[in-house]
Amino acid sequence: MSTKSVYFSLVFMIAALYSRAQPSEHKFTEQEYVEKYKDDAVKEMLMHGVPASITLSQGMLESGNGNSALAVYANNHFGIKCHDWKGLTFIQDDDTKDECFRKYGSVLESYSDHSQFLKSRPRYAFLFDLKTTDYKGWATGLKQAGYATDPNYAYKLIDIIEKHKLYELDKMVKMPIVKPQEKNIDQPIVKNSTHQILLNNRTKYVIAKEGDTYFAIAKELDMGLWQLYKYNESGKSATTKAGDIVYLQPKKRSADNADTHIVKKNETLYAISQQYGIKLKHLYKKNKLNPGSEIKTGDVIFLRKKKK
Repeated sequence: MSTKSVYFSLVFMIAALYSRAQPSEHKFTEQEYVEKYKDDAVKEMLMHGVPASITLSQGMLESGNGNSALAVYANNHFGIKCHDWKGLTFIQDDDTKDECFRKYGSVLESYSDHSQFLKSRPRYAFLFDLKTTDYKGWATGLKQAGYATDPNYAYKLIDIIEKHKLYELDKMVKMPIVKPQEKNIDQPIVKNSTHQILLNNRTKYVIAKEGDTYFAIAKELDMGLWQLYKYNESGKSATTKAGDIVYLQPKKRSADNADTHIVKKNETLYAISQQYGIKLKHLYKKNKLNPGSEIKTGDVIFLRKKKK
Protein backbone atom coordinates (compact mmCIF):
# COMPACT_ATOMS: atom_id res chain seq x y z
CA MET A 1 0.00 0.00 0.00
CA SER A 2 1.35 3.43 -0.92
CA THR A 3 2.13 6.13 1.64
CA LYS A 4 -0.71 8.25 0.23
CA SER A 5 -3.19 5.36 0.61
CA VAL A 6 -2.12 4.76 4.20
CA TYR A 7 -2.54 8.46 4.96
CA PHE A 8 -6.08 8.65 3.61
CA SER A 9 -7.03 5.41 5.36
CA LEU A 10 -5.88 6.83 8.71
CA VAL A 11 -7.75 10.08 8.09
CA PHE A 12 -10.92 8.17 7.29
CA MET A 13 -10.61 5.99 10.43
CA ILE A 14 -10.00 8.97 12.69
CA ALA A 15 -12.97 10.85 11.21
CA ALA A 16 -15.21 7.82 11.67
CA LEU A 17 -14.16 7.36 15.30
CA TYR A 18 -14.59 11.07 15.99
CA SER A 19 -18.09 11.17 14.51
CA ARG A 20 -19.18 8.18 16.59
CA ALA A 21 -17.77 9.81 19.73
CA GLN A 22 -19.87 12.94 19.31
CA PRO A 23 -23.26 13.11 21.07
CA SER A 24 -26.15 13.11 18.63
CA GLU A 25 -27.77 16.53 18.14
CA HIS A 26 -31.25 16.76 19.61
CA LYS A 27 -34.01 17.08 17.05
CA PHE A 28 -37.29 18.74 17.98
CA THR A 29 -40.40 16.62 17.62
CA GLU A 30 -43.67 18.18 16.46
CA GLN A 31 -45.03 18.21 20.02
CA GLU A 32 -41.85 19.78 21.42
CA TYR A 33 -42.07 22.51 18.79
CA VAL A 34 -45.68 23.27 19.74
CA GLU A 35 -44.88 23.44 23.45
CA LYS A 36 -41.84 25.64 22.93
CA TYR A 37 -43.34 28.22 20.58
CA LYS A 38 -47.12 28.23 21.12
CA ASP A 39 -46.97 31.28 23.42
CA ASP A 40 -45.09 33.27 20.77
CA ALA A 41 -47.64 32.22 18.14
CA VAL A 42 -50.56 33.35 20.29
CA LYS A 43 -48.84 36.66 21.03
CA GLU A 44 -48.47 37.23 17.29
CA MET A 45 -52.13 36.42 16.74
CA LEU A 46 -53.12 39.09 19.24
CA MET A 47 -50.75 41.68 17.84
CA HIS A 48 -51.16 41.12 14.08
CA GLY A 49 -54.22 38.92 13.48
CA VAL A 50 -52.59 35.81 12.02
CA PRO A 51 -54.10 32.69 13.66
CA ALA A 52 -51.72 31.00 16.07
CA SER A 53 -52.49 27.65 14.44
CA ILE A 54 -51.40 28.99 11.04
CA THR A 55 -48.16 30.48 12.36
CA LEU A 56 -47.26 27.28 14.20
CA SER A 57 -48.20 24.88 11.41
CA GLN A 58 -46.35 26.91 8.77
CA GLY A 59 -43.32 27.15 11.03
CA MET A 60 -43.38 23.41 11.66
CA LEU A 61 -43.80 22.54 8.00
CA GLU A 62 -41.25 24.99 6.61
CA SER A 63 -38.54 24.57 9.24
CA GLY A 64 -38.82 20.83 9.77
CA ASN A 65 -40.08 21.44 13.32
CA GLY A 66 -37.30 23.94 13.95
CA ASN A 67 -34.56 21.54 12.89
CA SER A 68 -33.53 23.07 9.54
CA ALA A 69 -30.18 24.84 9.30
CA LEU A 70 -32.00 28.08 8.56
CA ALA A 71 -34.02 27.74 11.78
CA VAL A 72 -31.09 26.62 13.93
CA TYR A 73 -28.55 29.19 12.76
CA ALA A 74 -30.74 32.12 11.73
CA ASN A 75 -33.99 31.69 13.73
CA ASN A 76 -35.73 31.86 10.34
CA HIS A 77 -38.70 29.46 10.49
CA PHE A 78 -40.44 30.51 7.25
CA GLY A 79 -37.64 30.66 4.70
CA ILE A 80 -38.13 34.39 4.11
CA LYS A 81 -35.39 35.68 1.81
CA CYS A 82 -33.60 39.01 2.11
CA HIS A 83 -35.30 41.07 -0.64
CA ASP A 84 -35.10 44.64 0.78
CA TRP A 85 -33.97 43.41 4.22
CA LYS A 86 -31.46 45.66 6.02
CA GLY A 87 -30.77 43.42 9.01
CA LEU A 88 -28.56 40.39 9.62
CA THR A 89 -28.39 37.76 6.88
CA PHE A 90 -27.68 34.05 6.41
CA ILE A 91 -26.35 32.61 3.15
CA GLN A 92 -27.55 29.16 2.07
CA ASP A 93 -28.14 27.28 -1.16
CA ASP A 94 -31.81 27.07 -2.10
CA ASP A 95 -33.28 27.45 -5.60
CA THR A 96 -29.88 28.82 -6.58
CA LYS A 97 -26.46 28.81 -4.94
CA ASP A 98 -25.62 31.23 -2.10
CA GLU A 99 -29.07 32.73 -1.62
CA CYS A 100 -29.60 35.41 1.01
CA PHE A 101 -32.03 34.77 3.87
CA ARG A 102 -33.11 36.97 6.75
CA LYS A 103 -31.51 36.25 10.13
CA TYR A 104 -33.34 37.06 13.37
CA GLY A 105 -32.35 37.59 16.98
CA SER A 106 -35.10 35.27 18.20
CA VAL A 107 -37.85 32.96 16.96
CA LEU A 108 -40.45 35.49 18.11
CA GLU A 109 -38.84 38.02 15.78
CA SER A 110 -39.16 35.51 12.93
CA TYR A 111 -42.85 35.04 13.76
CA SER A 112 -43.37 38.80 13.85
CA ASP A 113 -41.67 39.34 10.50
CA HIS A 114 -43.79 36.54 9.01
CA SER A 115 -46.94 38.33 10.20
CA GLN A 116 -45.71 41.63 8.78
CA PHE A 117 -44.83 39.86 5.51
CA LEU A 118 -48.44 38.68 5.13
CA LYS A 119 -49.93 42.03 6.20
CA SER A 120 -47.77 44.04 3.81
CA ARG A 121 -48.60 42.03 0.66
CA PRO A 122 -51.90 43.03 -1.02
CA ARG A 123 -52.50 39.49 -2.28
CA TYR A 124 -52.94 38.29 1.31
CA ALA A 125 -55.18 41.16 2.41
CA PHE A 126 -58.40 39.13 2.08
CA LEU A 127 -57.13 36.66 4.69
CA PHE A 128 -57.40 39.30 7.41
CA ASP A 129 -61.14 39.56 6.74
CA LEU A 130 -61.48 35.95 7.93
CA LYS A 131 -61.96 35.05 11.57
CA THR A 132 -58.83 33.91 13.38
CA THR A 133 -60.73 30.71 14.20
CA ASP A 134 -61.18 29.90 10.49
CA TYR A 135 -57.95 27.95 10.11
CA LYS A 136 -59.21 26.06 7.07
CA GLY A 137 -60.03 29.33 5.31
CA TRP A 138 -56.57 30.68 6.12
CA ALA A 139 -54.82 27.50 4.97
CA THR A 140 -56.66 27.31 1.63
CA GLY A 141 -56.40 31.08 1.21
CA LEU A 142 -52.62 31.02 1.56
CA LYS A 143 -52.41 28.40 -1.16
CA GLN A 144 -54.81 30.34 -3.43
CA ALA A 145 -52.76 33.51 -2.93
CA GLY A 146 -49.63 31.73 -4.12
CA TYR A 147 -47.77 31.38 -0.83
CA ALA A 148 -46.50 27.91 -1.81
CA THR A 149 -46.25 25.89 -5.03
CA ASP A 150 -46.98 22.56 -3.33
CA PRO A 151 -50.53 21.59 -4.46
CA ASN A 152 -51.07 19.88 -1.09
CA TYR A 153 -49.82 22.81 1.00
CA ALA A 154 -53.21 23.69 2.51
CA TYR A 155 -53.98 20.05 3.33
CA LYS A 156 -50.62 19.65 5.05
CA LEU A 157 -51.26 22.70 7.25
CA ILE A 158 -54.75 21.52 8.15
CA ASP A 159 -53.43 18.05 8.97
CA ILE A 160 -50.83 19.49 11.37
CA ILE A 161 -53.40 21.79 12.98
CA GLU A 162 -55.92 19.03 13.56
CA LYS A 163 -53.34 16.46 14.65
CA HIS A 164 -52.13 18.72 17.48
CA LYS A 165 -55.46 20.54 18.08
CA LEU A 166 -53.79 23.87 17.37
CA TYR A 167 -57.22 25.34 16.61
CA GLU A 168 -57.75 25.55 20.37
CA LEU A 169 -55.13 28.32 20.49
CA ASP A 170 -57.11 30.35 17.94
CA LYS A 171 -60.12 30.52 20.27
CA MET A 172 -58.24 32.37 22.96
CA VAL A 173 -58.56 36.09 23.29
CA LYS A 174 -55.14 35.55 24.73
CA MET A 175 -53.53 32.62 26.46
CA PRO A 176 -53.74 32.72 30.25
CA ILE A 177 -50.04 32.82 31.02
CA VAL A 178 -50.06 33.99 34.62
CA LYS A 179 -47.79 31.25 35.91
CA PRO A 180 -48.42 29.63 39.34
CA GLN A 181 -45.13 30.88 40.75
CA GLU A 182 -46.09 34.43 39.78
CA LYS A 183 -49.41 34.51 41.67
CA ASN A 184 -47.92 36.06 44.79
CA ILE A 185 -46.76 39.16 42.91
CA ASP A 186 -48.32 42.16 44.59
CA GLN A 187 -50.37 43.38 41.64
CA PRO A 188 -54.17 43.59 41.28
CA ILE A 189 -56.04 40.90 39.37
CA VAL A 190 -59.73 41.72 39.23
CA LYS A 191 -62.01 38.71 38.84
CA ASN A 192 -64.59 40.52 36.72
CA SER A 193 -62.05 42.21 34.49
CA THR A 194 -62.73 42.11 30.74
CA HIS A 195 -58.97 42.15 30.11
CA GLN A 196 -56.85 39.00 30.25
CA ILE A 197 -53.81 39.41 32.50
CA LEU A 198 -50.73 38.30 30.53
CA LEU A 199 -47.03 37.97 31.17
CA ASN A 200 -44.13 39.26 29.07
CA ASN A 201 -40.53 39.35 30.26
CA ARG A 202 -41.81 38.49 33.77
CA THR A 203 -44.01 41.58 33.69
CA LYS A 204 -47.82 41.62 33.76
CA TYR A 205 -49.72 43.44 31.04
CA VAL A 206 -53.04 43.64 29.20
CA ILE A 207 -53.87 44.24 25.55
CA ALA A 208 -55.84 47.44 24.93
CA LYS A 209 -59.20 47.01 23.24
CA GLU A 210 -61.08 49.28 20.85
CA GLY A 211 -62.09 52.43 22.74
CA ASP A 212 -59.84 51.73 25.74
CA THR A 213 -58.09 54.52 27.65
CA TYR A 214 -55.49 54.41 30.40
CA PHE A 215 -58.15 55.76 32.74
CA ALA A 216 -60.65 53.01 31.88
CA ILE A 217 -58.03 50.27 32.29
CA ALA A 218 -56.81 51.70 35.59
CA LYS A 219 -60.37 51.95 36.91
CA GLU A 220 -61.26 48.41 35.85
CA LEU A 221 -58.14 46.92 37.46
CA ASP A 222 -58.37 49.11 40.56
CA MET A 223 -55.03 50.75 39.88
CA GLY A 224 -53.80 54.31 40.07
CA LEU A 225 -53.72 56.11 36.73
CA TRP A 226 -50.24 57.32 37.62
CA GLN A 227 -49.06 53.70 37.76
CA LEU A 228 -49.99 53.01 34.14
CA TYR A 229 -48.32 56.23 33.00
CA LYS A 230 -45.17 55.33 34.94
CA TYR A 231 -44.99 51.64 34.02
CA ASN A 232 -45.55 52.39 30.32
CA GLU A 233 -43.25 55.42 30.32
CA SER A 234 -45.91 57.59 28.73
CA GLY A 235 -46.99 61.17 29.32
CA LYS A 236 -50.33 62.11 30.84
CA SER A 237 -51.66 62.99 27.39
CA ALA A 238 -50.89 59.50 26.05
CA THR A 239 -53.66 57.56 24.34
CA THR A 240 -54.09 53.88 23.55
CA LYS A 241 -55.34 52.02 20.49
CA ALA A 242 -56.57 48.49 20.05
CA GLY A 243 -53.68 46.02 20.28
CA ASP A 244 -51.38 48.20 22.39
CA ILE A 245 -49.52 46.56 25.27
CA VAL A 246 -50.31 48.23 28.60
CA TYR A 247 -47.99 47.15 31.42
CA LEU A 248 -49.30 46.74 34.97
CA GLN A 249 -45.83 46.52 36.52
CA PRO A 250 -42.47 48.20 35.94
CA LYS A 251 -40.65 46.84 32.88
CA LYS A 252 -37.27 45.11 33.25
CA ARG A 253 -33.68 46.11 32.51
CA SER A 254 -33.10 43.38 29.87
CA ALA A 255 -35.00 40.91 27.71
CA ASP A 256 -35.35 37.30 28.82
CA ASN A 257 -35.72 35.53 25.49
CA ALA A 258 -33.86 37.57 22.87
CA ASP A 259 -30.44 39.18 22.48
CA THR A 260 -31.12 41.61 19.64
CA HIS A 261 -33.91 43.16 17.58
CA ILE A 262 -33.74 44.33 13.96
CA VAL A 263 -35.52 47.65 13.48
CA LYS A 264 -38.44 47.51 11.04
CA LYS A 265 -39.77 50.34 8.89
CA ASN A 266 -41.16 53.26 10.94
CA GLU A 267 -40.46 51.40 14.21
CA THR A 268 -39.49 53.44 17.27
CA LEU A 269 -37.31 52.58 20.23
CA TYR A 270 -40.34 53.07 22.48
CA ALA A 271 -42.30 50.46 20.49
CA ILE A 272 -39.38 48.05 20.91
CA SER A 273 -39.25 48.72 24.65
CA GLN A 274 -42.96 47.86 24.89
CA GLN A 275 -42.62 44.75 22.73
CA TYR A 276 -39.90 43.24 24.89
CA GLY A 277 -40.87 44.73 28.27
CA ILE A 278 -37.63 46.70 28.72
CA LYS A 279 -37.37 50.16 30.25
CA LEU A 280 -36.58 52.75 27.60
CA LYS A 281 -33.64 54.22 29.51
CA HIS A 282 -31.96 50.81 29.60
CA LEU A 283 -32.38 50.39 25.84
CA TYR A 284 -30.68 53.75 25.34
CA LYS A 285 -27.86 52.70 27.68
CA LYS A 286 -27.33 49.24 26.16
CA ASN A 287 -27.11 50.73 22.67
CA LYS A 288 -25.06 53.80 23.64
CA LEU A 289 -27.79 56.16 22.42
CA ASN A 290 -28.80 59.50 23.81
CA PRO A 291 -32.46 59.97 24.83
CA GLY A 292 -34.43 61.01 21.75
CA SER A 293 -31.91 59.49 19.32
CA GLU A 294 -33.41 58.32 16.04
CA ILE A 295 -33.10 54.76 14.79
CA LYS A 296 -33.45 53.53 11.22
CA THR A 297 -34.67 50.42 9.44
CA GLY A 298 -32.16 47.59 9.72
CA ASP A 299 -30.42 48.86 12.87
CA VAL A 300 -29.49 46.14 15.37
CA ILE A 301 -30.85 46.97 18.84
CA PHE A 302 -29.28 45.14 21.75
CA LEU A 303 -31.77 43.87 24.32
CA ARG A 304 -29.22 42.54 26.76
CA LYS A 305 -25.72 43.49 27.78
CA LYS A 306 -23.33 42.84 24.91
CA LYS A 307 -21.28 39.68 25.32
CA LYS A 308 -17.56 40.29 25.51
